Amino acid sequence: MSYYFNEDHEIFRQGLRDFLNKEVRPNIDQWEEDRRIPREIWKKMGDMGYLGLNFSEKYGGMDADFFYSVIFVEEVSKVWSGGFMITPVVVQYMSMPYIASHGSEFLKEKYLKKTISGEWLSSIAITEPGAGSDVQNIQTKAIRQGDHYLVNGSKTFITNGVYGDFLITVVKTDPEAGINGVSLLVIDRNAAGVSATKLKKLGWHASDTAELKFEDVKVPVENLIGDEGQGFFYLMGGLQLERLTGAISGFSACEEAIDYSLQYMSEREAFGRKINRFQVLRHRIAQMSSEITSIKYFVYHCCRVHADGGYAVKECSMAKLLSSELADKVAYQCLQFFGGYGFIEEFKIARMFRDSRIGTIGAGTSEIMREIIAKMVIDEKQYKKIDAGDIKPSVPNRISQKEATIPSSSNNINNLETMSFETLLSGITERAKQAAALGNTLKFDFGDDQKVFIDGTGDENAVSSEDKDADCVVNVTIEDFTAMMNGDMNPMAAFMGGKLKVKGDMGVAMKLQSILG
Repeated sequence: MSYYFNEDHEIFRQGLRDFLNKEVRPNIDQWEEDRRIPREIWKKMGDMGYLGLNFSEKYGGMDADFFYSVIFVEEVSKVWSGGFMITPVVVQYMSMPYIASHGSEFLKEKYLKKTISGEWLSSIAITEPGAGSDVQNIQTKAIRQGDHYLVNGSKTFITNGVYGDFLITVVKTDPEAGINGVSLLVIDRNAAGVSATKLKKLGWHASDTAELKFEDVKVPVENLIGDEGQGFFYLMGGLQLERLTGAISGFSACEEAIDYSLQYMSEREAFGRKINRFQVLRHRIAQMSSEITSIKYFVYHCCRVHADGGYAVKECSMAKLLSSELADKVAYQCLQFFGGYGFIEEFKIARMFRDSRIGTIGAGTSEIMREIIAKMVIDEKQYKKIDAGDIKPSVPNRISQKEATIPSSSNNINNLETMSFETLLSGITERAKQAAALGNTLKFDFGDDQKVFIDGTGDENAVSSEDKDADCVVNVTIEDFTAMMNGDMNPMAAFMGGKLKVKGDMGVAMKLQSILG
């Protein structure tokens, strides 16, 4: 442990633990029943400096190294309430970093200071009824009108969206510009036109989760975070921290569940002996403990990379995937140790069982994590961090990317911007040679008399720019075809969405993936 934590860290841990044991743990059951946490506790935490660990001292923060935050997330994850845990984690690691990293001095003075002090709670409003992980397709619009934006749309599953004070809101300031039209706005929760409906949840009962509606909400222009049109890139740059906190919370909850189960197993008797003497249960504990410890130290490794300024997309995605999946598994198996009592709310394991389920959904589902990892491991995609100012608003709106980042590959035809026809022809030629012969002829029609003909009737695919009749003709724009070649658009999705139109033998079109892959 000393490799990651020094004596000062451990003193901080003990102080935080004492605070939680005095101010939080005795009240958790009541807060869960009330489905609301009193605001006074956040003010107390702010006074102790717990809500500004990774923020500048200029605004009241501690400017501490990242392993203080690791300790914070670990300890708040062990009070047997995911609802309590997620509230300050959303504030400190999922919403306020955008103001701290990209916000103006005005925003920092007005909003950052008050969240660090515990006076205000923030939330991050991304997900919509029709867009979760697919951030670039959000529909909430913010159209500028003079000195303000007029916001219309809706959000859902927003933590702190009912009782919080303001929202870091993802909006489309240019609905026609794709990801380059996404911006971040700070919207006051009680502004005219903002309404919230509190959602009833399976778990995390102590926290508030909202469905939000924005109806002609006027937001001052000065509430724009960073540059207009750069919100997507800011968001993507913040995902690793969000995933890390999810991973930390996951293994920490597992540790608490094991400790709680061991205490029960040392007291519960069956067939004349303590149930911790039954081999099948002992081995189950041994297996889970091994997995928890392994994942814990992998997460610590990822935290060190993050603390050192690294951008470990693959590792953080792996950490979040493994830790959240394990938390779900451990809650399930530990509840089984309790038998019928595990089904009774008076036993805390029942609450953990409910709370753990969201871990594989929030901050990127397990399926999204696996796809990111697959792209890096199988497709050899790489990602690099985009710092503030790296991409200016003047960048063409033809950029297409999904993960916080600039994708690159060993294949030299991948490019952020739409390829020229000559580059595209070269790229198709290269990939067609690598692919098995199609057995048919195929023609791409990009418009403006720009055609690519593939003759796959011989031993290999021959490519030219001739305009010949073909068994199958594919009509698509160069922009969309570039996105497909870069792996940023699925060919089937493009076909279903009308961006890729096929004439002739559909069987030939089904072989298109061999060229695009």
